[in-house]
Amino acid sequence: MEIFWREITSQRNSFAAIYAACEKHGYAIHPSPSPDGDVTLYSLNSIQAAAPDLLDEIAHAPCITVVGGPHACACYQEIAEIADYVVVGEGEYTVPRLLKAISEKRAPPPGVATKEGYVPVDHTIIPDAYPSFSRYKGYIEISRGCPYSCQYCQTPCIFGHMMRHRSLDSIRDHVKNFRQIRMVTPNALAYGSNGIDVRLDKVEKLLKLLKEDMEREVYFGTFPSEVRPECITPESVELIRKYCDNKKIHIGVQSGSDAVLSRLCRGHTCADALSAIDAVRDGGLVPVVDVIFGFPGESDEEQEETVRFVREVCKNGYIHAHRFISLPGTRLADTVSVPVIPLAKSVLGSLALAGRVTGSWNEPELRFFRRVSY
Repeated sequence: MEIFWREITSQRNSFAAIYAACEKHGYAIHPSPSPDGDVTLYSLNSIQAAAPDLLDEIAHAPCITVVGGPHACACYQEIAEIADYVVVGEGEYTVPRLLKAISEKRAPPPGVATKEGYVPVDHTIIPDAYPSFSRYKGYIEISRGCPYSCQYCQTPCIFGHMMRHRSLDSIRDHVKNFRQIRMVTPNALAYGSNGIDVRLDKVEKLLKLLKEDMEREVYFGTFPSEVRPECITPESVELIRKYCDNKKIHIGVQSGSDAVLSRLCRGHTCADALSAIDAVRDGGLVPVVDVIFGFPGESDEEQEETVRFVREVCKNGYIHAHRFISLPGTRLADTVSVPVIPLAKSVLGSLALAGRVTGSWNEPELRFFRRVSY
């Protein structure tokens, strides 16, 4: 049975993980720019799912189609109308089980939806059970899950609220052949903890391990392993400065308005964010802060608060600005972004010209369609 993976730029890390998982079960997957072979696998986020050409491709593919990813998890009934199978949830164990069922002409396993219905998944992935990558390199996934319930975020919808961590032995095995290390996690400083009560002792053990080879470059607390502001203290900043090569720390704040943060259930305040930024600066590193404009119900005054926050950060740091996108499966699904106020557009534009702001606050979809070859 020939199995292909439909190449989509933003899904390269998913490809690396699913390739490694299928390889472990004896299945070879080949990247392809179009559906091919007996089975083609897709991973879709909600921006890609809005592209009619891609959905039409799935519906008329000349092979069996299997679709997973954030959008498929949230809208499995919709995707099951055009795809043969939809993987709902984590794919490392479900995809190989499904491929076996297809080859043996049996009914799909739990965790797979079809036009006929859906049987809920019957397992949870332990990170050590599967490598983050094998032949095709991806980021090292050190943690999954998030204990928070941010209203706009799909992460707990897919991976749940309980954090699961890759062991140090498994991480050592991943990094042994590489000189540059980047990790993926919902919150880098949550490693080894429940995600709320930070365990800096376990974070330090991780960073010491990564620096066993002093020539190795370690990037931690920067994309794609950002941190939450309330986890940042002088002690945590010192650990990153001592063991890591990044000079910036990427912080997810999202709004400069306490009222907006409260409605979003972020679990931190603007004071927490400003304290974190001060700790990063005082520790000799540079803060890069995520903010989002246009949340549903966000008032002009609340956007003005975020603009003031942006100006404060940009005195000695950087902003990565986004426009709110409604994602299915979240509490804010089916809501509409409010317009970004003229003041915010003007300030963000001026600061972007000064090199202090990056991102897409006018057309957020742009960042999902950059073309990068495999």
